[in-house]
Amino acid sequence: MAELPKRRLLLRPLLRALHRDVGYLIVGLTLVYAASGLAVNHIGQWDPNFEDFDRVHELGPLPGGDAEVAARVARELGITETPREVYRAAANQLDVLYDHRTLHIDPGSGHVLDEGQRPRLFLRLANWLHLNRGKKAWTYAADAYACLLLFLATSGLFMIKGRKGLWGRGLVLLLVGIAVPVAYVTLSGGP
Repeated sequence: MAELPKRRLLLRPLLRALHRDVGYLIVGLTLVYAASGLAVNHIGQWDPNFEDFDRVHELGPLPGGDAEVAARVARELGITETPREVYRAAANQLDVLYDHRTLHIDPGSGHVLDEGQRPRLFLRLANWLHLNRGKKAWTYAADAYACLLLFLATSGLFMIKGRKGLWGRGLVLLLVGIAVPVAYVTLSGGP
């Protein structure tokens, strides 16, 4: 009886296949986390969750009491939300506060300044996930993602051999990658 050839376990091809498949698996999460990270890094320059707006409406004189004027303006502007507060900011200015907008109304002239914020749908959702506002189950998803990133980082170290691999230029790049956060913490004074 002929002996079957022994199959040798080839680690690098297996590692490459796993690295590739895990990479494909997490590309969606990586895009979400990267976009959110860029947005949150610049929170001092802009609000990544909301876009500000202000519009002016001329509705003509608005007779009646404050609640009546607020209700009429809301109807005219198509606002169905219940206001949080209606108050006189000045003798000729009625302010109507909603969750993400405020109406500044001059009842005598009917001039309405509508200012507020609209959510930036994708970035707001990405930031909500990135900052783990959902807690509970998302913590497990985020932990799994972090573990998969760790796998990609370490498996990538061993995928290529020779002078382009870990013991060649890979080691230099690895050390530079480690040096960047270490240098920043050292030079900035750290936490």
